[in-house]
Amino acid sequence: MRKVIQILLIAAFAGSYVFAQENAALKKQVIDAINDGATYASDALIDEDGKSRCDYNMTEGRWYGYEPPWHTGQLIYGLLEAHRITDNDKYLKTARRAGDWWVSLEIKDHPKLKGMVNALHGDHAGDFIIFATVSDGTAGLYKLYGITKDKRYGDVPTKAGVWMLNNMYVPEHGMFYDNVDPKSGEVLKTNSPFWPNKKEQGLNDVARPNNEGSLFKDMYEYTGDEAYKKVFIDLCESLVEKQGPEGLWMDFMPNFKDEGTFHPRFNLWYAESLLEGYDLTKDRRYLEAAKKTVQTYAKAQRKSGVIYYKNYLNGDADHGSICGSAVSFMGLLMIRLVDYGVGDEFKDRIDLSAKWVMANRFFADHPDPNLAGAFMNIRVRNRKGKKWFVNRDVGTAFGLRFLSNYYDYKFPGK
Repeated sequence: MRKVIQILLIAAFAGSYVFAQENAALKKQVIDAINDGATYASDALIDEDGKSRCDYNMTEGRWYGYEPPWHTGQLIYGLLEAHRITDNDKYLKTARRAGDWWVSLEIKDHPKLKGMVNALHGDHAGDFIIFATVSDGTAGLYKLYGITKDKRYGDVPTKAGVWMLNNMYVPEHGMFYDNVDPKSGEVLKTNSPFWPNKKEQGLNDVARPNNEGSLFKDMYEYTGDEAYKKVFIDLCESLVEKQGPEGLWMDFMPNFKDEGTFHPRFNLWYAESLLEGYDLTKDRRYLEAAKKTVQTYAKAQRKSGVIYYKNYLNGDADHGSICGSAVSFMGLLMIRLVDYGVGDEFKDRIDLSAKWVMANRFFADHPDPNLAGAFMNIRVRNRKGKKWFVNRDVGTAFGLRFLSNYYDYKFPGK
């Protein structure tokens, strides 16, 4: 019997040793990936002015802007998460430089737009100010304020939110108009540049619930004004009401109901805002609605861990574009659902997603400095009469957020 006990003890010790070694290896792998991505964001993605370079065309070796305010805001968020995990001040300094550029967009001299930010889309929607281009970037600004206490990072997005609330809100429908003409200052209420060939446009074509970034929740927490809390909760209610049985919001672009395709991140932004709503109110309807969204994305994820850019409700996907940011964003929300006690079904997928994200990177010794350290987010499309083949900054922005949260998830208290 004593010999049996000794054998069992040796086996248990050996198993514990192997587990500890594997755990240490994973921890190093995660930290190395975070540092590589944050160094890339600091050295390559954020330009000399402080804004994101956005899309890198890999066949031309050139950068192209694409909604820089929201791309820059997402990178700020990712850099701050990397700084939280690593304590590397370089990442915070870069985030501050990017924040300084973001707040410089405040419009001060236009008679109708004073207080708004000049958040131009700059791609297929042209030079129009887009609501989500603002709100998708604001979460990083408020996080930056929380660390630095520099009130510019809270004041400027709050003033923009007030402008949009006063000029773009459709409260009876729980939506905001999408577009503003930067020259006239007029809100586009009957037509949208997103639908240039659509003659008859209804409210769902020119407005959306627009809760990306949870802007009004951040405004409430920044100012203490209950009016902003009410707007945020009303938007959460609107999302619950307008969510389809598949857990998505197919009535709104960039989902395409007629095609049966859904965007790789859009619905996840709404789900994230619903989780923020659950944090604020403890209303389980918000938690359940967000989980439905994540379950649909889990079905879209392939066995390898990849999620493609264009996904169909029937389970098909266009394999031409690899959307690493969707893998990371979904993984982020899965971790939150586990923390809320309703996500055990996602635990294997969280690990699968982290494994995919860490494996599918341009490593730090890549010969092209415009890619060295980047997280993969490859978009292929036809544009300007040729094939457009780019790696997008959002893969890195969301990769940093996901792996920072994955580090907390796997190594709590460390």
